[in-house]
Formats: sequence, C-alpha cells, structure tokens
Amino acid sequence: MTYRIDGPIPFTVTATEAGADINIERYLIRALFVALFEAADNDPEGFGEEFADMHALSISAQHGGRDSNARHEFDTRMERYLREFLGEPVIEVYGDGVRQLRDAFTEIATPRAVPGQQDRRTA
Repeated sequence: MTYRIDGPIPFTVTATEAGADINIERYLIRALFVALFEAADNDPEGFGEEFADMHALSISAQHGGRDSNARHEFDTRMERYLREFLGEPVIEVYGDGVRQLRDAFTEIATPRAVPGQQDRRTA
C-alpha cells in the first residue's frame, strides 16, 4: 500500500516486506536538479569539469576503501554540494502531512499475518 504525504513538496511512503520505502523523487527534481540545471547554465564548462572530476574521485574512493584520502575528499565535497544546491537536506512536512505520515507509519508498523501462516490456520 502506498501513502501520499502532502507538503510543500509531496512524497510517498510505501509498505514493503522489510518496512517502508520513502519516495522523494519530486523533492530531488524540484530542489536538487533545478539547482544543478541552473549551475550548468551559468557555467557549462566549469560544471562539466567539476562533475567529471567528482566522477574520477568517486571511482578512486571506491577502490581506495572507507579510510582512503579519496573517500574523505569525495564525502567532504558531496556534503558541500548538498549544502550549495539544496541548503539543508530536509523535507519539510506540515500539519496534515505530519498526520498523514504518522498514520502511514502506524499502519505499516502494525503486525500482519504472514501469508503462509494464514493458510495453515485456515486449514
């Protein structure tokens, strides 16, 4: 079951076998990608060079492991980019959206019978 949570930028919460998935696609499109498009428009060459450099740093970080200089540099730069393009990486939820989120998580967290167990009880 999927629940829509209203807010300045709506998102959905979907029950899964293990818990829940929170879909923030609209948030990323509106908040992040619009800012990235604007940055690319303002300085296409610099933007492309910076992101190519980040890609190379990402590959180096993957090969270097958790404590490599490349990993620390990548993480630091990514955090800076998040702040630059998103501000605080927070999804705002107000009034009715808070109630909707509470209700969705309450329903998702409610214990349910496992389908195989249901079949054995009715047999």
